[in-house]
Amino acid sequence: MKMSFPFFSGHGNVKAVALVMLVFMSTTSEAQLSSTFYDKTCPNALTTIKNAVRTAVSSERRMAASLIRLHFHDCFVQGCDASILLDDAPSITSEKDAFQNNGSVRGFEVIDKAKAEVEKVCPGVVSCADILAIAARDASVAVSGPSWTVKLGRRDSTTASQSLAESSLPLFTDSLDRLRERFGDLGLNARDLVALSGAHTIGQARCVTFRGRIYNNASDIDSNFATTRKRRCPADANNGDANLAPLELVTPNSFDNNYYKNLIQKKGLLESDQVLFSGGSTDSIVSEYSSKPATFKADFITAMIKMGDINPLTGSAGEVRRICSALN
Repeated sequence: MKMSFPFFSGHGNVKAVALVMLVFMSTTSEAQLSSTFYDKTCPNALTTIKNAVRTAVSSERRMAASLIRLHFHDCFVQGCDASILLDDAPSITSEKDAFQNNGSVRGFEVIDKAKAEVEKVCPGVVSCADILAIAARDASVAVSGPSWTVKLGRRDSTTASQSLAESSLPLFTDSLDRLRERFGDLGLNARDLVALSGAHTIGQARCVTFRGRIYNNASDIDSNFATTRKRRCPADANNGDANLAPLELVTPNSFDNNYYKNLIQKKGLLESDQVLFSGGSTDSIVSEYSSKPATFKADFITAMIKMGDINPLTGSAGEVRRICSALN
């Protein structure tokens, strides 16, 4: 995985050596991930997880978006290590309470159910981090999205960090430059950024996350779209904060490229959506995806696999949790 780092000055030699070692260790651990990792130790693992995800999404279509987002919010903090699943404990400050997660990240019960079912057939073998990665893929498929081969062999972290989550995870008010910086720090480029943002073709957002956008009378939002969204999102702060609106208003329950068509029409619900098409460096990618759905899906697959490769724990690092929300 290519990592993007800021320019060094001063005592940069020491930092440079440390970063080279970090990249080397990361690349080495990634090489150990394999799609066949559980073929002998737990051959029914993937089917068991898929069944749990299918049941959850069939009960609530929104859950597909939630499971994809859960994997995303895990990988952006400490790497793809299931740290987001840990509850508060004497040695743990839960990432669930981070500003970007609290009250909005969901799907934990689906992962817990999948884990419990897998534990019945092969206890202590399949990590929660791998279940998150598999569930994201299966959630995409469940709403007519793309499928991909998930690399496996991650282990679970024994730590979590609310502060790191708050500093690492994107904000709904982020500028394009800030988004590119956040993604770039993890080895993800502008194309990955735009493709992964396309997951907002499904799912919903809370009023508190888009109130500022629909009431600011800016030139980058369609007035009729803003008026429609105001109906369930009052201007008064703390009034209706939890009211939901679809992130993509045309086909909110199907994985397609309408998200990008909306951006071109100035109908992105979040500020961090619309900045992808606002006269900046990613406009051309949005335009391409809006007219070439196959290209979008291919790039989404590439980006999801790259994201799943972010700093996994392998070998003897970490542990395989028996319960995803707590250390062994």
